[in-house]
Amino acid sequence: MEFPVTRMRRMRKSKAIRDIFAETKLNIEDLIYPIFIKKDLKKGEKEEISTMPEEYRYSVDDGVEFLKNLEKKGLKSTIIFGLPSDDEKDSCGSVAYSDNGVVQETIKRIKAETNLICISDVCLCQYTSHGHCGLVDDENGEILNDESLKYLSKVALSHAKAGVDIVAPSDMMDGRIMAIREILDDNGYEDVLIMSYCVKYASNFYYPFRDAANSSPAFGDRKTYQMDPKNSIEAIREAELDLIEGADVLMVKPALAYLDIINMLKTNFNLPIATYNVSGEYSMLKAAIDKGYLTEDAIMETLISIKRAGADLIITHFAKDILDSL
Repeated sequence: MEFPVTRMRRMRKSKAIRDIFAETKLNIEDLIYPIFIKKDLKKGEKEEISTMPEEYRYSVDDGVEFLKNLEKKGLKSTIIFGLPSDDEKDSCGSVAYSDNGVVQETIKRIKAETNLICISDVCLCQYTSHGHCGLVDDENGEILNDESLKYLSKVALSHAKAGVDIVAPSDMMDGRIMAIREILDDNGYEDVLIMSYCVKYASNFYYPFRDAANSSPAFGDRKTYQMDPKNSIEAIREAELDLIEGADVLMVKPALAYLDIINMLKTNFNLPIATYNVSGEYSMLKAAIDKGYLTEDAIMETLISIKRAGADLIITHFAKDILDSL
């Protein structure tokens, strides 16, 4: 039927009508809040992150209390990023798999004191003296793939021992999903899920995170292991390999500049698709709102666009801002 019998505005005539016919809906369960926990901070201390408005580095005590408050508002899950002391860092990131590390201690507290789903970032960059996500050959500066797998696996196992629900390897070393799945299964942690950063691009949108987590590489860049932003077919290959190796959830990072990639994974795979609405995306939108260029309604529109593209789960610093509206 054509106009005037068909009138598309009928389904937009009120908010209530628009809401019941909405094709895409954002639920609290879709959101994962990322939090930065710094070992050197004491209870009652928190550090403002200059490049991320309204975001902070927390002590273990204060971080857990902040998450408790978000849980009261409906938050269901969180992902932890740890910051060790500078003097703990070494060439292989050994503090990352310490039973008493900052992430391990935070996991224990979260699982003991909340009902939140606890996800842990598995990487070496915050813990190595050189700031790369894998081991480095000192002679030529090459990031060593196969040699790194043992250490990444040890990190994942230490998080599982602490009680984590989901480990999320973000390093982009080839074969790390298989290595992690094997060490978890061999040690009785078959039920720990793996959320793989299977499609992680070498993006400019990470810069505020690197400031927040003190994880910038001391030399070079990460382009030999993170994906080239010009490529999309390669994303399917990366996801297929991680699926075969045992990933339970596939992730695309960043989100906004890669909505097409999110949709490709959603179309091609029957696993849950996660994405990370990363620090740069957060900070630029916050800055625009602060300047009056946009209103806060842009936050929800942004997250809806990510969900519409096909994401089942969204890691986002905006979670704390919109819990009350969901």
